[in-house]
Amino acid sequence: MSGAPHPALPGLGQEYRAGQLSRREFLTRATALGASAAMLGALGLPQPAAAQPARAMGGRLRIQQDVRRLKDPRTYDWPEIANITRGWLEYLVEQRPDGSLRGMLLESWEVNADATAYVLHVRPGVRWSDGTNFTAEDVARMFAYWCDATVEGNVMAASLASLGDPGTRQLREDAVRLRDPLTVEITLPKPDVTLIVSLSDYPAAVIPPGFDPETMTENAVGTGPYRPEFILEGDIAVLVRRDDHDWWGDAVAEIGPATLDRIEFVDLGTDPASWVAAIEDGRVDMLYENVGRFIDAADALGWEKSEVVTAATVVLRGNQSAEVNGERLYADRNVRRGLSLAIDNAICLELGYGDRGRVAANHHVAPIQPDFADIGPAEFNPAQGRAALVQAGRIDVEHAVVTLDDGVARRTGEAVVALLLDAGIKARQVVLPGSRFWSNWKDFPLSITEWNHRPLGVQVMALAYRTGAVWNESAYANPDFDAALDEALAIADAETRSRVMARLQGMLREDWVIVQPYWRSLFRHYRPGLLGAEMHPSFEVHVYRLGWAEGAARGDD
Repeated sequence: MSGAPHPALPGLGQEYRAGQLSRREFLTRATALGASAAMLGALGLPQPAAAQPARAMGGRLRIQQDVRRLKDPRTYDWPEIANITRGWLEYLVEQRPDGSLRGMLLESWEVNADATAYVLHVRPGVRWSDGTNFTAEDVARMFAYWCDATVEGNVMAASLASLGDPGTRQLREDAVRLRDPLTVEITLPKPDVTLIVSLSDYPAAVIPPGFDPETMTENAVGTGPYRPEFILEGDIAVLVRRDDHDWWGDAVAEIGPATLDRIEFVDLGTDPASWVAAIEDGRVDMLYENVGRFIDAADALGWEKSEVVTAATVVLRGNQSAEVNGERLYADRNVRRGLSLAIDNAICLELGYGDRGRVAANHHVAPIQPDFADIGPAEFNPAQGRAALVQAGRIDVEHAVVTLDDGVARRTGEAVVALLLDAGIKARQVVLPGSRFWSNWKDFPLSITEWNHRPLGVQVMALAYRTGAVWNESAYANPDFDAALDEALAIADAETRSRVMARLQGMLREDWVIVQPYWRSLFRHYRPGLLGAEMHPSFEVHVYRLGWAEGAARGDD
């Protein structure tokens, strides 16, 4: 074939060859729209990474990671929860570390030119662990489950808003249709290019019929290769390979088999020093992530390091609906403006993250996301920042910046407070342990929160800044923003969508909604000889990919 673009993927070939898209951006866009590896190769375009080397059968793996309370998957708000349940609750689609999307419980999908019609092909031969077949009916059932907006904390209802009925707050009656036992057709009233990408997000775990989150470990029916042995919040979670070893991935060359007998997630708290100490003591084989000076420490111990450039970040936001001493302090635009102008994002990157990333511009859309619009850097003017607080009559207010007691948010909080004090603005830091921070993260008046990578910027806008969105921790409510967001979600072409994104990014900046200082490069260390442990841009741990190379020195040997 020639280098002409596929009819279903308009313009992608030319854009990549013209240097307008990075490999990661291209793979995200192309695979979300249905391009297979074979199609990419035929077009002379980049292909997803090849399958990993063969792994030895058997063995135990110990992973440092927070062990948090399990709950209804569509309400997951931390990727650590999903990493544990991935052992038995799988996904229709998987985002790979290189940015490409591949089918898991779906074998493939097709998208029409304007992204208003999707055809999903269910992978044949998949069975639930109770022996029943996984079919198109399960996929249709999942869309109804995800689109139930009456469930408190259901973030998937926002991600799949194009499928929802605003009146009933349920899945639209005509949205999903079964063509045959392995094919599902989806029809949208307007374009939505985020649909397939949303199916790979960590709250999109696929649950069995009759699922009850209260008994999800005792009655752990799933399609994955592992089952939970026991889970102790704040301590340890253990997965063991299913006794029957009957997993669909065993028969798919680029997927299986799952080789480890036992996977342990070990909670060592939020202090990175304890993670490195566990490496030295031989208590873990892999870190969930590594940060700051502890990256160099793990390098010195001889462990493998994996790095990935991402759209992961931290955000300082005032909650516009939260009260401070009986008033909604951060509902005042001048207060938000004053704080923002006093904060130098480059200093936050240097002091908060050791310059291991890229300076951001206070609008939460990253240059590596295909729909990014460059609207210039954020403004830094501490004198004007202090003047704004004087104008608001709030110069005597002390601002309490709440952060998690960890190695990223805490250090960034320290930098923020120092910058505010330098500008003559009263501030202090409130550092909380994980259990207290995670239980109230959306409700603090002023805090710093970690946000994970999303492949598309418009996804973040819908999750974090739409009026009333489940994860809208700033309580931002702007009808003009919501209308522009609807417009952006309906544009299939990323270059065209970026023009609307420029307006959205501009509104966040003009309304001084957040201080979003930097984009994070993410790091993970693991024992030499461990395969499949590369850092994922969204912190995902794909447990079926993990295993030991033949002859590797394992930590439990």
